[in-house]
Amino acid sequence: MKKPFALAFIPLWALCCCNAAYSQSAARFPGTVPPLTSFGLSIPLHHSGLRPAGPSPISIAYTNSPDRTSTPGVELAQTISLITGVAISPLLGAGTVGAWKYFQANTPRQRARLPWFAQPWFWIPALLIVTACFLKDTIGIAVPKLLKKPLDAAEVVEHKISGLIATGAFVPLVASVFQQPDIQPAVLAGTGFLAAIDLSWLGNAIMVSLMMITFFIVCVASSTLNILILLSPFRLVDLALKTFRLFLLSTVAATAFANPWLGAAWAFVIIVLAWFIAGWSFRLSHFGLVFIWDFATRRSKRFAPDTIANRVFLARKFNKVPARSYGTLLRHKNGSLVLKYRPWLILPKRTLTLPPGKYAVAKGLLYSEIVRVEGDSLESTILLPPRYRSHEQELVLVYGFADVRDAGARAALLWLLDLVGFRLRPQQMPPP
Repeated sequence: MKKPFALAFIPLWALCCCNAAYSQSAARFPGTVPPLTSFGLSIPLHHSGLRPAGPSPISIAYTNSPDRTSTPGVELAQTISLITGVAISPLLGAGTVGAWKYFQANTPRQRARLPWFAQPWFWIPALLIVTACFLKDTIGIAVPKLLKKPLDAAEVVEHKISGLIATGAFVPLVASVFQQPDIQPAVLAGTGFLAAIDLSWLGNAIMVSLMMITFFIVCVASSTLNILILLSPFRLVDLALKTFRLFLLSTVAATAFANPWLGAAWAFVIIVLAWFIAGWSFRLSHFGLVFIWDFATRRSKRFAPDTIANRVFLARKFNKVPARSYGTLLRHKNGSLVLKYRPWLILPKRTLTLPPGKYAVAKGLLYSEIVRVEGDSLESTILLPPRYRSHEQELVLVYGFADVRDAGARAALLWLLDLVGFRLRPQQMPPP
């Protein structure tokens, strides 16, 4: 599933390289037609094997147009870098790009025609919010963790909302790099062209689709940093994660400023890495959002467990089913515990049978777990969202668990490693 998506960028990259080659050879061969001119499909006919004498009208129109400050290939490379940078921090990226475009406009008429993200009513509040987040992470270091965590949760929600808005309203505007050709068919026919089919709409449709997918996977990967900051009990970890995200954003901007192709290459590396951790990022992101929603709305006060099935998270990897998979837990007729889940929340439903044994509910400070009792040790199996707080005894009755017991204080570092899945080893199902 991942390989076709990655391979889809190969022809896109090839088009960029072809256009770069054209930009270098255009000066030597003035009659050369740009390979990406408006993404139009042109069919050349060389009558009697003769080349046109001097520059063709197409070349003249392409090079002399006031809007053609760079070749389409360079614009494509710049767009890849822009989309990647904004996806890392949507509000900061969209606000900065909008402010830059606003101050680049020279007349009130030009500013009135700017897109929505370049209007002061958007980029001024956006940059103020980003500044407030920056102050939270710098001056706010002295604030107690319990007071700072609600602000971290608000930043997670802000990242999600701004990411969704940017995916649908920002990406299509900046990713439409292919313009309609200004050359009339009669001119094309006079220069040795039988016909010219304008496929700019198809080029933009493909480009926007690829860029929206790219933006989504990079944005989800970036949002996991906010989730980890929210869940981490260590200030040093918070600072390291913030610094890492700022490093990625600055390197994308620096490489794109130095050279469009270098910037696009580095952005492509980030995109590929984000794609390979997309599943892990999506599950952790969903896990964090569910926890934030339950805490913010105090859902446990108005929630009652179902008598048959309840929505939970898988605590660790079982039989290739990844940790934090979200599904419905129920008792099968044969007495086994079964988790029914959908990969990516929308794919066809699958079923995981949990290993047999004695289970209990471990009551924690912020959330509870369903654990498998093995002698004196407890093996975390299911993570219960905060809505189940104060409802542990009801779950014991629904599923026939052994009892409710206190989870005990865990070392914060081991808890964090368990959460992100780096400490626990995958558990194999016992043979039937």
